[in-house]
Amino acid sequence: MIPIKTKEEIEVMAMGGHVLKQVFDDLSIMIKPGIKTIEIERKAEKIIRNFKGKPSFKGQNGFPFCICASLNEEIVHGLPSNRELKDGDVFTLDFGIFFKLETILGNDFDKKLYPNILNGFHTDMARTYIIGEADTEIKRLVNTTRKMLKIGIKKIRPGITLGDLGETMQRYAEKQGFAVMRELCGHGIGKDLHEQPDVLNYGQRHRGIKLEAGMVLCLEPMLSLGDYHIKLSKNGFTYETKDKSISAHFEDMVAVVEDGSRVLTD
Repeated sequence: MIPIKTKEEIEVMAMGGHVLKQVFDDLSIMIKPGIKTIEIERKAEKIIRNFKGKPSFKGQNGFPFCICASLNEEIVHGLPSNRELKDGDVFTLDFGIFFKLETILGNDFDKKLYPNILNGFHTDMARTYIIGEADTEIKRLVNTTRKMLKIGIKKIRPGITLGDLGETMQRYAEKQGFAVMRELCGHGIGKDLHEQPDVLNYGQRHRGIKLEAGMVLCLEPMLSLGDYHIKLSKNGFTYETKDKSISAHFEDMVAVVEDGSRVLTD
């Protein structure tokens, strides 16, 4: 069953998404040659706790960190470590924060105004960064993945199918010559980090469920310079390209609204 959010719930998720975007902006300043990804992890947890939020990823299916720190051929769920970012690396930062309404509103919180949303909501977002300089094809990969996300967001509206959405994104990415990850996808989000439906980055027009106002989706295109086959790394968490090709990943939390879509991580 796909949870449908009320307008009030979407407003609350937008408040949380706005804070998540602020945390991303703070952390992005650290992303440069010489920084260890474990340092970004420590800073992220400190900021999240200062906002009185909880890291959404930590403990999820045993995941041991607040952030996913994926490098180069790592697509998702990379583990923070003492590895330093170096010139030419492609780095993806992916994390979410769970907020209760009272932590967002502070002194303005009134339980009587929000009787059905006291349990809070998750947020989720990802961005890929090029460290220093990179060759033209890597820049094109990152820019295409970013634009693929924007194209998907623009496509979303009540009445289209998930197949319409996936086909639109897939057609654009493959026209640019990049492989769309088949075994990884986006998802619904709300009171649970991962809710229905699965949001594929490929598809066939008119196939799949129809989108309805009130759905909140994490749209997250993932592309590689090689092919779309993936493998699970030895650490048991990280998915990487099987051919070791460079990958990129962008994600926003998007609500389906009456007149189209609304980005909540903004």
